[in-house]
Amino acid sequence: MKEKFLSWLNLILVFDVFLVLFGFGWLAIAVIGKASGVPLGLDLWYKLWQPVFNPAIGILMGGAIVSGIINWISRKFQSS
Repeated sequence: MKEKFLSWLNLILVFDVFLVLFGFGWLAIAVIGKASGVPLGLDLWYKLWQPVFNPAIGILMGGAIVSGIINWISRKFQSS
């Protein structure tokens, strides 16, 4: 069961990484567009920050910590 849980957790984290990278790329392009006077969705990005990108970053960090702890505990018990 642990292996199945870790497999699903890693799959979710992979999708989450791409969501976070997409959000960062969008932010970078939108800021460059704002600086040059071209509207590229910075206002929409700000509206999506709180409900989408902020939780995605939190899930990514929390999931990475949980995955690391589970792997550390597994290695600790297997070596004993």
